[in-house]
Amino acid sequence: MIETPPPPSDDPDARLLNALASLNQISGTINRIGSEERISSVFSLQLIVESAIRVVPGSSAIIYTYDDSVGKFDIESRVSSTDSIIDDQVRNKITEDSPRVNGIGVRTIKRRKKTLSYEEPDISIHPYHVNQGVKAVGCFPLIVAEQVVGVLYVYLRSGRAFSQIELLMLDNFVNQAAMAVFHARRLEKMRQDLLRKENELDRLHHASMLISSRLKLEETLESILKLALDMTNAHYGIFRLLDRNGENLVTHVFTGNDLTRPQLESLPVDMNSVMGQVACTREPLLISDLLAEPWSKIYYPLDVGYQMRSELAIPLINASGRLEGVLNLESPEPGSFTENHSHMLQTLSTYAVTAIQEVRLLDALQEVAKQIYSLPAKQVLKNLAQMACDLLNASSSAIWLLQESRLELEVSYGDHNHAEIIPIEGSLAGLAFKTREPVVAQDVRVDPRFFRQDLAIAQNWVRSLIIPLQASEDENPLGCIGVFSSSENSGRFAESDWDKKVLTFLAHYAVLTLKNENHLLALKASQEQRSIAETFAVVGDIASNILHNLNNKVGTIPVRIQTIQDKCASALKSDPYLSSNLIEIERCAIEAMQTVQLNIANLRPIELEEVQIAGCIKKAIDTAKLNKAIQIDITGIENLPVFYANKESLSFVFTNLIDNAVEAMNGSGKISITGRSISDFTEIAIRDSGPGIAPSLQEEIFTLNYTSISKKRPGKLGFGLWWVKTLITRLGGSIKVESDGQSCSTFIVKLPITRYL
Repeated sequence: MIETPPPPSDDPDARLLNALASLNQISGTINRIGSEERISSVFSLQLIVESAIRVVPGSSAIIYTYDDSVGKFDIESRVSSTDSIIDDQVRNKITEDSPRVNGIGVRTIKRRKKTLSYEEPDISIHPYHVNQGVKAVGCFPLIVAEQVVGVLYVYLRSGRAFSQIELLMLDNFVNQAAMAVFHARRLEKMRQDLLRKENELDRLHHASMLISSRLKLEETLESILKLALDMTNAHYGIFRLLDRNGENLVTHVFTGNDLTRPQLESLPVDMNSVMGQVACTREPLLISDLLAEPWSKIYYPLDVGYQMRSELAIPLINASGRLEGVLNLESPEPGSFTENHSHMLQTLSTYAVTAIQEVRLLDALQEVAKQIYSLPAKQVLKNLAQMACDLLNASSSAIWLLQESRLELEVSYGDHNHAEIIPIEGSLAGLAFKTREPVVAQDVRVDPRFFRQDLAIAQNWVRSLIIPLQASEDENPLGCIGVFSSSENSGRFAESDWDKKVLTFLAHYAVLTLKNENHLLALKASQEQRSIAETFAVVGDIASNILHNLNNKVGTIPVRIQTIQDKCASALKSDPYLSSNLIEIERCAIEAMQTVQLNIANLRPIELEEVQIAGCIKKAIDTAKLNKAIQIDITGIENLPVFYANKESLSFVFTNLIDNAVEAMNGSGKISITGRSISDFTEIAIRDSGPGIAPSLQEEIFTLNYTSISKKRPGKLGFGLWWVKTLITRLGGSIKVESDGQSCSTFIVKLPITRYL
């Protein structure tokens, strides 16, 4: 509490004595800064301004602190005191008289000495105080160690100057105020430094969990046990680790003095043993006397050859909240362990948890490294999702991959439902994808950033950690991997960088898996293209020669028929059967010649040219000669970029795909043709309204020996979709079909935008 100074007196000697008393009181207040958890200098400054107006009758006083490092007043630091002439409304004004940019306060700070308004005619008094009847003002800098820490304003409402004794006393008050501000700031800095040091110690302690051991797991745990025995004088110690099912504590490492018959059986995680109870409660347990109730009923000795009297058991819990096992020490002396021993053992347990986590992570990474090259990519991603749950004690996990401008669910693990499609904007996964940084949510049930809060609420998800699938900073993410916890005791992903590091490792392996799959597909496509090129190089000339000779032989048929028609006109006129058959033979011969010529062209080396997709599709539609029962819908074709290909070959491809769609729909239905550009590729999709293609046939239909043709079609050799795929492969592209097998089929042709062959 601040003691109220005596009221001002008209007697100069009395005023001087009161001022000296105020100085003494102010000094005492300053000395108490830092005690009783008091860091602020406000108490001292308030006493100073109160004392100032008693030394200078008819005045008011204000102190503002000043930050010399940034050159600004702290407006909120304002401390003021006025005598009874100023009413309470004025007393409560805290911003209207703030220091001006070019005011007397700034001038005083720049000169580092007091400024008196009546000595300098160019000084203007703050309009606010002019309105309050102020006639003169004195401004005094608060300086400590040549650093300005504030300013004291003293306002006079009478047209007089300060007396020498008033100025002397104000100088003393100024020095006291400066010391109060400086002392408070120094203490605050010390307090901040202390808090920072404490925080650093906490972080160092937390970081100790992440220190990698150079020893094997068994060696590390045994070293910890031996250290614990040395520091506590325990007789023996044991590590029992939780099994994969989380049901039993399995003996992993033990050590001790003169062990004769150690019992190493697994202990169930229940309340029927000391270590089982610690595993259940997840709390340390210090037992001073094992012969006392209730411990005597549940005590399970490690060695039946010794009578143990005291026990100390610590749960091994990682930063994600996962129980790894229990560390246990025992002694034949009652009361051997103290709370200090418990704290020490808890610290040692963090090193054990670190070793366990690292071994589990290394084993998982070693396993997935083998799988990348031996299992399908989707199965590897599924295994990575499961590993994420196992390593981070999560109840569910999922991997989404980028598809166009959204994230689509690829795999998930756990008995939970995840959003199949997640937008980039307005979602946690999208945020991780855009920022390329881990994103943590403390409670997705109420987090507005989470896309499907209904799923979070229905499945009681709490915390979440999402990592972008990104191999390096300069690469675009391929998607995201996320883990979710469904209880308060598991998956505390926000509490440790270890969880982020683990999930980042798994994300890197997911990227490696996807890239490996892409490389394998590219290699397969390249090998297929090279194989086709080599085949055409070997067979092309032979086939072209055969077809050319066939064309020459077939070409004689129309000539001979015309000769017969000319020479035997009367006989043909009298025999309609013979006449009609000659006409049909001529027509078939002409169509056979056209087919031979077309296929000869496709066997020759492809001559590349600039091609517009729209023109090729238009030509294909015209060639197909569709009837009125077929509806064609074309979207996004006109604006596709030009690329290098062969116009005739590409038109042939689209003609065959359109014919294939017409046949699938039995000559009646709708064909939709859409186009779009994706990165360096153009994608054209041809969708029909037919009955669909069974998934089991979606690869087989592109083979050479497959045919679904139930009737002959004029002008076709019968090679079908194999021929289409062959030509597309020669152009450096690919083709696939998508169908649920129930209705509609979509053939997707993917071609490179720029390709020079």
